[in-house]
Amino acid sequence: MSKWLPGVLLVVLSTSSANAAPLLHDLFKDHVVLQREQAINVWGRAQPGESLTVTLANSSVQAKADSTGVWRSSLPSMSAGGPYQLSVAAASGEKQVVDDVMIGDVWLCSGQSNMVLQVHRALDSRSEILNSKNDSIRMLTVPLANNPVPQYGFASPVQWQKASPQTVPEFSAVCLYFARELQKKDKVPMGLIAAAWGGSKIQSWMTAPALRSMRTYDGALDALALSGKDPIAANAQWASIWEGWWRERTKDRPGYEPWSTKPSGEWKPAPVERGYWEDWGVAELAKYDGMLWYRTNVTLTKSQAAQQATFALGRADESDQVWINGRLVGAAGPGGEKSYQLPPKLLRAGENTVVVSVLDTYASGGLPGPMESRAIRFADGSSVVLNKQWHYQLPPANAAFPLRAPWEATAGLGVIHNGMIAPLSNLSLRGVVWYQGESNTDESDQYQALLTRFMADWRTQFGANVPFFVVQLAGYGPASTQPTESGWAKTREAQRLAVNADPNAALAIAIDLGEYTDVHPANKQEVARRLARAARHVLYKDAAPPSGPVPVSARREGDAVSVEFTDVTGKLVAYSAAHPIGFETCGAGAGTCEYAEATIQGPRVLLKSANSGTATRVRYCWADSPVCTLYDEVPLPAGPFQIEVK
Repeated sequence: MSKWLPGVLLVVLSTSSANAAPLLHDLFKDHVVLQREQAINVWGRAQPGESLTVTLANSSVQAKADSTGVWRSSLPSMSAGGPYQLSVAAASGEKQVVDDVMIGDVWLCSGQSNMVLQVHRALDSRSEILNSKNDSIRMLTVPLANNPVPQYGFASPVQWQKASPQTVPEFSAVCLYFARELQKKDKVPMGLIAAAWGGSKIQSWMTAPALRSMRTYDGALDALALSGKDPIAANAQWASIWEGWWRERTKDRPGYEPWSTKPSGEWKPAPVERGYWEDWGVAELAKYDGMLWYRTNVTLTKSQAAQQATFALGRADESDQVWINGRLVGAAGPGGEKSYQLPPKLLRAGENTVVVSVLDTYASGGLPGPMESRAIRFADGSSVVLNKQWHYQLPPANAAFPLRAPWEATAGLGVIHNGMIAPLSNLSLRGVVWYQGESNTDESDQYQALLTRFMADWRTQFGANVPFFVVQLAGYGPASTQPTESGWAKTREAQRLAVNADPNAALAIAIDLGEYTDVHPANKQEVARRLARAARHVLYKDAAPPSGPVPVSARREGDAVSVEFTDVTGKLVAYSAAHPIGFETCGAGAGTCEYAEATIQGPRVLLKSANSGTATRVRYCWADSPVCTLYDEVPLPAGPFQIEVK
């Protein structure tokens, strides 16, 4: 083992003479872009204790491999330019050379599916691809990977590619367009690293020390640490946490929970042979997102029950947990065929109970595989298919979106960081572009603290002053006809507050770029333009405001409320009507908001409603998919917000 950076411990294998090359980390390949005007960190592996000379252009430094074979070096800062050659020579005679190295700005583009969304899926993709050739934009996509412990290297080989019609179709549209926008004013090489995973929660991108500092994940992190050594013990530890959470939410008595042998409540026949529950013809499941309980029985002989066995679940969309005879035997996130090794002496002769919880958060959910894919498979090669009648039960609404197993990739704790970000740790960056939050809308109350800690966490790895440019969530879902509570709106507010409190961060508003029926809006060009505007304000001290109109105060004026705005370019305007819409005046509690009639008065908006004389807060653009029409003359929208009335 080798200490890498504070809070990040990397698993490293010693290098033998048989595999001494390459000396450089896989990140350093032909066409790489290294960060200008900062110390240039370069690292790799060699024989333990070996001395090396690292050379870039006209600068050379000495390095020495530690006891695990890892070496690190820091070259002097350079101005933008190139191409140069990077070389590493070991005392043993081994040497590696990297050609066509450019010095410019290096950006780490991360998040979930809206950051993943490729150029070929974005707006006007045919033209964008055709006109994409740009040798000064270089791109690298980090392979998907998750791991219980931080990794030194990538899960599979990577390469830097120059932007061209052949290379950009599968690359992140937001990341590419962002660099292109920046180059319109700052004509330097751009190195783009896309490290994103669809459906991922922010917790999976954070380090274990950062998560532990929040003091709410310790038990789950302990189970995660155990999972690599003893999966059965880890399952038992996780079961204690998850089952305790369930009982607290539902008030179920021990022995009467859905996974027990005598569960309470009504269980209805489940036509699992029809696959996804949306296809069962059951009204309550036709558009249901959340968790569903499945249950069946299987009869075994004494000989079968005595054997070592594996439970094969087949496919589950999205994530699943499996109990057999009341004991949790496995839990996993989205993926292919699922199977779990069973603990000794779990099975018994006669009837055995199998209970599966499946969580679906988007589109179709359930057990889509054929009946034959669900079976208990024995050490002697035989198996018993679970083809008896299955039943289902809906959970209470407050337990429909449960805790997720810490080793799940997209919803786990630090596991994506370990597989995809740890290999990049110590890289010199210009900044981070972060497009994530859709998967955390079910825990919006925690998101401000999570995002704040996340930015601090990555700065321990990439530099204390690394700026973050955050895309606020776009609108998604049906429009509301009355004021409503919204996890999406609360997540947007969490993003706004976390960024506002950080002098080295800025927000790109995207509320008006959403699509009601598609969580992946196609207009990534405008997202990139707004991100570039924010970056120019923070990094280059551009006088233009980083985003559109921003509220600074809300004050009562008689029976009305006045909201004052700053960062207005030109004047405030309302589209398609004489007055802006989307404002609400609210009391202290939930369900107290009223739509307000709004009038623009210079840099402020005056609000009147049935409760404006007693309102304690103002909300704007507050719904999953709101319609809001207040802009400035750039034109940029006023973003969603909630503000206290003084």
